[in-house]
Amino acid sequence: MEQAPPDPERQLQPAPLEPLGGPGAVLEAAVSEEAEGTREDSAGVDTMTGNDFWLKKIEISVSEAEKRTGRNAVNMQETYTAYLIETRSVEHADGQSVLTDSLWRRYSEFELLRNYLLVYYPHVVVPPLPEKRAEFVWHKLSADNMDPDFVERRRIGLENFLLRVASHPVLCRDKIFYLFLTQEGNWKETVNETGFQLKADSRLKALNATFRVKNPDKRFTELKHYSDELQSVISHLLRVRARVADRLYGVYKVHGNYGRVFSEWSAIEKEMGDGLQSAGHHMDVYASSIDDILEDEEHYADQLKEYLFYAEALRAVCRKHELMQYDLETAAQDLASKKQQCEELATGTVRTFSLKGMTTRLFGQETPEQREARIKVLEEQINEGEQQLKAKNLEGREFVKNAWADIERFKEQKNRDLKEALISYAVMQISMCKKRNPVWKNKQKPKQNKC
Repeated sequence: MEQAPPDPERQLQPAPLEPLGGPGAVLEAAVSEEAEGTREDSAGVDTMTGNDFWLKKIEISVSEAEKRTGRNAVNMQETYTAYLIETRSVEHADGQSVLTDSLWRRYSEFELLRNYLLVYYPHVVVPPLPEKRAEFVWHKLSADNMDPDFVERRRIGLENFLLRVASHPVLCRDKIFYLFLTQEGNWKETVNETGFQLKADSRLKALNATFRVKNPDKRFTELKHYSDELQSVISHLLRVRARVADRLYGVYKVHGNYGRVFSEWSAIEKEMGDGLQSAGHHMDVYASSIDDILEDEEHYADQLKEYLFYAEALRAVCRKHELMQYDLETAAQDLASKKQQCEELATGTVRTFSLKGMTTRLFGQETPEQREARIKVLEEQINEGEQQLKAKNLEGREFVKNAWADIERFKEQKNRDLKEALISYAVMQISMCKKRNPVWKNKQKPKQNKC
C-alpha cells in the first residue's frame, strides 16, 4: 500500500518553542512622539523605549500618489512616483482624532527601509513590497510602471506593507521605521548612519555557505523546499489566471460585436426590430461587464502576489541560518585544528602531514623555549576560540528560537489571509454570476404579441 506524500505544513512543525509574542492581529501600531530614550535590542538596533512606544495608537495610510520629475544621483532628469503617507492618532489628549503627520516617500525609500529591516532582523519574515513592475498580467492590463491603474495598485500594496510592519510585534518597535513615518528630511542619512550595508551578507558568501555547510538543520531545509513550492504553485496559479482572463475578455468582447450587429439589424426589420434592439442592448451590457469583473479579480491576484514575494522572505531566513551554521562549523574546525597542534607540540609527535612538520624535519627541531612559546600562544588561541564557539552556539540557538516563533506567526497569518482571499473571490464570482443571469434571461425572453 502506497503511503501518502508528506504534508509540507506538517513537516515544518519544529519542537515547541516559547513564543516571542502574539501575532499582530490588528492593523495598528502604537508609537509615541514623546519617546525620550532608546535601547539596544538583541540585534543591536536602536528601538523606541517600550513603555513610551505604546502610549499612542496611530492609523497609517498611503492616501495619494503623485507623478513627479526631478534629478537623480547622477544629475540626470527622471520621472518618478511619490506616495503620500499619513499617520493619524486614534487616541488624543482631548479625545479627538487629529492628523499627526504626513510626508512623501518614493518607492526607493520603501526599498531602503525593507533592506534595513532584513539586515537588522534576520530572524524575521520581513513583509515584502509590491512589485516594482507588473508581472503575470493579462493583455489589456498595462505593464508600464507609470500607468495610473498600476500606480494605484502599487499604492495599495505599499500601504499594506506599512500595515504589516506596524502590526508585527518586533518590527513595529524599530526607531528607523518610526522615523520613516515621521521624519521626511535626512531620513536616508539616518538609515545610512546605522551602517546596515556593511552588515549585509553578500550573495556569494550565502551561496558558499549553502553548498559547504556539513550539518544543515533539517527544519530549515524543509522550510526552503516549502518556500520553493509555495512560489512555484502561486506562480503557476497567476499564469493560469492571466491566460483565463485573456480568453474570458475575448469571449465577452465577441458578444459586444454581436450587440452591434443586432442593433444594426434591428434598423431593417419591422416585426423583429424591437426584439433585435433589446438583444443588442443586453449583449452590450454583458460585454461591458467584463472590465469590472477583471478589475476586481486583479485585487485578489495582488493578494496572491504578496505571498509569492513572501517566499523569498522565507528563503532569506534560511540563508541567514546557513551562514550562521557555516560560521559555527568553521569555528569548530579551526578550534579542533589548534588543539591538535598544541597536543603535537606537547608530545613531540606529528599525527598528520603538515608543511610545518616537514620544515622541522629538514631544518632541525625547535628549542624548548620556542616550543613553550608556541604552546602558550596556541593555548591562548584555544581559550579564545572556545569562548567564540560558545557565543556562536548561543547565538545560533537564539536565532532558531526567534526564527521559528516568527515563522509560526507567519504561517497563521498566511492561512488566515489566503483563506479569506479565496472565500472572498468565490463570493465575488457567485455575485457576478447572479448579476449576469438576468441579462441572459431578459435577452432570451421573446416579446409576446398581443392578439
